[in-house]
Amino acid sequence: MSTTAELSEKPDTERPGSGKPAGAGFRTDIQALRAVAVLAVVVNHFWPDGLTGGYVGVDVFFVISGFLITSHLDKEIVRTSRVRLGTFYARRVRRLLPAAFLVLGFSIVAAYFLLPYPRWTANAWESFAAASYWENWLLAGKSVNYSAQNEAASLVQHYWSLSVEEQFYLFWPLLLIGFFKIGRRRWVVLGVAILGVVSFALSVYYTIASPSQAYFITPVRVWEFAIGAGVALASMKLVLPRVAAELAAFAGLAMIIATAFLYDHHTAFPGYLAMIPAAGTGLVIMSGLRPGRQWHTAVTASRPVQFIGGISYSLYLWHWPFLLLAPFALSGLLDKGKLGTPWLLGLLALSIVVAWVSKVVVEDHGMSWGPLTRSRGLTFSSMMIGIAVVTIMAGGLQWTYHRHVAQADRDVAAGLDGPCHGANAMIGINGCPTPFGPARVPAMGPANEYWPIAPECKRVQDYKAEDKDTTSVCDFSGGAAGEKVWLVGDSHAQQWQPPIFEIARERKWQLKVSFLGACPFADVQNPSFRGDKHTEQEVKRCADWTKRMTDVIADDKPSMVLTSFYSREEPADDKSGRSQTEQYRAGLEPRWRKWTDAGARVVVMADPPYNGKVRSPDCVTLNASNPEACAIPRAVAHPADPLAEVARSTSNTGVSLVDLSEYFCDDKQCHAVVGNVAVYYDSDHLNSQYTRSLVPMIEKALASSR
Repeated sequence: MSTTAELSEKPDTERPGSGKPAGAGFRTDIQALRAVAVLAVVVNHFWPDGLTGGYVGVDVFFVISGFLITSHLDKEIVRTSRVRLGTFYARRVRRLLPAAFLVLGFSIVAAYFLLPYPRWTANAWESFAAASYWENWLLAGKSVNYSAQNEAASLVQHYWSLSVEEQFYLFWPLLLIGFFKIGRRRWVVLGVAILGVVSFALSVYYTIASPSQAYFITPVRVWEFAIGAGVALASMKLVLPRVAAELAAFAGLAMIIATAFLYDHHTAFPGYLAMIPAAGTGLVIMSGLRPGRQWHTAVTASRPVQFIGGISYSLYLWHWPFLLLAPFALSGLLDKGKLGTPWLLGLLALSIVVAWVSKVVVEDHGMSWGPLTRSRGLTFSSMMIGIAVVTIMAGGLQWTYHRHVAQADRDVAAGLDGPCHGANAMIGINGCPTPFGPARVPAMGPANEYWPIAPECKRVQDYKAEDKDTTSVCDFSGGAAGEKVWLVGDSHAQQWQPPIFEIARERKWQLKVSFLGACPFADVQNPSFRGDKHTEQEVKRCADWTKRMTDVIADDKPSMVLTSFYSREEPADDKSGRSQTEQYRAGLEPRWRKWTDAGARVVVMADPPYNGKVRSPDCVTLNASNPEACAIPRAVAHPADPLAEVARSTSNTGVSLVDLSEYFCDDKQCHAVVGNVAVYYDSDHLNSQYTRSLVPMIEKALASSR
C-alpha cells in the first residue's frame, strides 16, 4: 500500500525561477515531487505489473513532510523558544481532516450499497481506526495473522499512511522543543540525527525479522521524516553551487524514478532499500535551496505537473475506494470480474476530476473557513464530532453485518440436502438441469469459513512453530478405541477440515490436525510463497517444524496420515535446475517412507483448481445471476501440481492420491459455482459448504485407498 503527506504546506523557501532569496515563497519543485509521488502510487495501484515499485511514493511523501513541518517548527522555536502547539495541531486538523472524513463517510456508505456483506466488518473497523489515526497499527496486527492475509483490502486501507503522519505530527513538535530546551538548536540537530539513525536501524532489523509489520509501524518510518528534517535544519549550510545543485536534482529524481520501476513486491521493504528513494527526495529538496531556475523547472513548474501536485492529497484519498468499488459498480460489464485498461483509464480520469472538486470545495474551504480559523476550540470540537460521526456510521455497518451473517447461516442450513446440492451436481446420473446455476449464498461469510476447529478439538502447545500454535487434538471416539488419524500440511490441508471432521465424527476417529501457513510439508530448499521469497527465519521455522512433525507423527503410529499443501504456489529452489516435481519427490518420499514404515497409510489430498490466480476472487459475487461467466478452461485453471504428481508416480505402495478434480471441472472447464454452491471461500481456499458436499466422495476415495 501507499501513503501521502502534508501536501499543501508551503515551505519558507524560494520559488524556482523567481531569482528571489530563500524565504520568498512557494516551491514548485516540491509541488512537483508531490505529483511524482502520488502518480507513482496511483499507477502502482491501477497497474501493479506496470509500475511495480510505485509504492516508493510513500517514502517521497514522508521526506517532504519531515522537511516542511520541521522548517516551520524550527523557525518558530528559534524565534520564540516555544511552539504554539494548539495552533500547530489546529492547522493540521483543518488541513487534513475535512477531506479525510468526507472520504471515510463516502466509503462506509458505498460499502453498504456496493460491497458484499462479508467485507463490511473490515471496512467498519478500519474506518474507525482511520478516523482516530491508528489504522497502521491495526494493519500491522492483521499482517501477522495468516488467515487475514487473504482478506480483501478495505476501502480505507490506504489511510494507514495518514495514521503514520498524524502520529509524526503529534510527537515531532514535542521532541523538537524538548531537544531545544536541553541544549538549544545544536541539540535539535543532534537529537534528530540520533533519532533517524535508531529508526533506520529498526527499519533494517524489522524488515528482516517481520517484513509485513515493518511496512506499517511508525518507529521504522521515522528516519524518512528525519531525512527531510535534517535538510530543513541544515538548509543554510546546504545551498549548493549551481552545478552541484543541478547534479543533485538529477541524481535525486533518477533515484526516485529508478526505484519506482525496478522495485517490486519481492523487494525487502522498507529496510535499507528505502534509503534510495528517500535520499533521492532529500537531494531534490536540497538542490532547490539555491535560488534560480533549474534544468527541470520548465517541466516541474508546468501547469499540468503543478495541478497534479496541488490535488495530490485528494487524489490519494479518492483513487483507492474508486478502484475497489468499480468492479461492483460495473458488475456484469467486466470479463471475469477484472478491470481492463479502458476502464482503468476512465477511473483514473474520474479520480482526478473528483480530487480537483474535493480540493477546491473541501480542502481549501476547510483551511480558510472563518469560524474554524478564528477558534481552535471549535476546530478541535469539529474534529471530535467528525470522529464520532464516522464511528457511529462504522458501528451501524458492523451491526448490519451481524444481521446478514445470521441470515446467511439460515440460508446455508436450508440448502444442505438434495441430489443436486454442491458436488452432487457433477454426478451425471443425478441429472441436474443446471449444475452451474447461481449460488444460493454467493457472498462468503462466517458460515463458509474453513479454519474453525470442531468442539471436540483442543489446542495443544507441544508442537508450536516458534510462537505459532499449529496443532489440535480432536477426540471423536466417544471413549471407543477409534482409529488414529493425522491431517497435516499448510492452509490447503486445513481447508479439508470441515469434511474430515464429519468423517471423523462418523467413524469415531482420534484425529490430530497440524498446520503451518505457507509452509510446504517437505524437505525442500529455499521455498517461496506465491512469488514472495521467505525470509531466512521463515525458511528455518518451516524446515524445523516439518522435520519435527514428521518424527512426531511417525512415533505416534497412526493408521492414516492425510496431507496436502499448496505446492503449485510454494516453489522450491535447490539450484539444481531440476523440475519442481523432482525437487519435491526428493523432499517428500523419505518423509512418507517414515510414516508408512510406522504402519500408516499416507493419503495425499490433491489441490483443487486455481481461483484468484485465474479469475477475480469476487467473480461469483459480481456475476451472481450468471456464474458460468466465471468458468475457466481446465488447462488454465488446473495445471500440474508437483505434490499430486509425486503421489501419483511414487513407488511407495503405502501412498495414495485422492484427486477430486472431477467435482470441480468437467472435460473443458473448471467452475466457480457447482450445485448452487460457491466453490471457493477466497482467492485460494475452498468454501466449507462445498467441501462438506464432498464427504461421500472423500469417504469412497479413502475406502478405495486401503
